[in-house]
Amino acid sequence: MMRVFITGSADGLGRATAQSLVDDGHEVIVHARSAVRLAAMQDLLDRGATGVAGDLSDMEETRGVAAQVNRGGPVDAVIHNAGVYNGPHIFQVNVVAPYLLTALIHRPRRLIYVSSGMHRGGSAALPGSGHTGQSQRTTYSDSKLYVTALSAAVARLWPDVLSNSVDPGWVPTKMGGPGAPDDLRLGHLTQEWLATSEDPEALTSGGYWYHQHRRKAHPAVYELGFQDTLLNHLAGVTGERLS
Repeated sequence: MMRVFITGSADGLGRATAQSLVDDGHEVIVHARSAVRLAAMQDLLDRGATGVAGDLSDMEETRGVAAQVNRGGPVDAVIHNAGVYNGPHIFQVNVVAPYLLTALIHRPRRLIYVSSGMHRGGSAALPGSGHTGQSQRTTYSDSKLYVTALSAAVARLWPDVLSNSVDPGWVPTKMGGPGAPDDLRLGHLTQEWLATSEDPEALTSGGYWYHQHRRKAHPAVYELGFQDTLLNHLAGVTGERLS
């Protein structure tokens, strides 16, 4: 039995992952952005899951989520699933929050970051002011490029941790829409496998996965200079460095 924390597990892929892991007998910590949203997962809580609440668009609430998880004791795996597709909080929720939780949660054995095939359309330019002096807007694709690079950087810096990113495919969730063509079950199977399996392939690090197969990510993901620039930027934003 593994102890697994899943961010953004009130609905969509996060809830499907949590449901499947509970069904398989694992100890699951679910997360929602508010106590009201957490109450909607009462069926999982009644079956033994524990819950934490905190809005990942707020840095102090994100710190609070890490503290809640740590109070429960060590976790074996963290699945960084929470994400938003549009709006003003893309960078905070999709990039800053997983970085901050990685820095603050007592180091687990396995880390899984949910990416997207759309990361290949992202720009390696970090948020800030461009040559025109105008603030650059982070797109969803940008954010998924950053978090995929974060996963690769953690794999490099923490050799005692299995760190991987996953493209779940375009699946029929609230974010993906009802017409999404990919299989919902396959959309969360790889995360569960990387979090809990003793399969030799699942016990590897630094991969970018799609339906339990390694794929090549955007070239910037593997550039050490980009990884370090990203880590330095996030350390500046959060005041926390990966130890």
